[in-house]
Amino acid sequence: MGLEVAKMELEMKDISGSKFKEVNAEGLDFDNVNLSKSKINNANMSGMTLNDVNASEVDIRNANLSATSVQHANMSHMKVDHVHLFGTEFVNIVLPQEGDRNYDPNGDYKPIVFHNCNLSNMEINNCDITGLKINGILIEELLKNK
Repeated sequence: MGLEVAKMELEMKDISGSKFKEVNAEGLDFDNVNLSKSKINNANMSGMTLNDVNASEVDIRNANLSATSVQHANMSHMKVDHVHLFGTEFVNIVLPQEGDRNYDPNGDYKPIVFHNCNLSNMEINNCDITGLKINGILIEELLKNK
């Protein structure tokens, strides 16, 4: 595809409703930009950095997220469905702390659920397992009775 080279510097512009098709947009720099309700289809976003981003209600489908790093993120009420997690590590996962916007002093949080999953060869190390159940069996009690 022969592309016309056209570098653009837009500042204080409203380009709502614009469409980009068959465009090479490598190395773009967005700063203080509202991209809500935008759609990205068939895009190569490898090596992309998202920092200080509100991505609530984002829908990601048919995506290769291998070697992706998510840090300091609020993933409450997130649904992860039909994914490959081999070699994936969950580290320093916590409930909201006092001062966090979604902190509940009563600790009344929706439970974290793994349903219909293959967890073979999974390890749980140095974790608070208070209330952890597997198929309805309280693991804390099971370990005490061991």
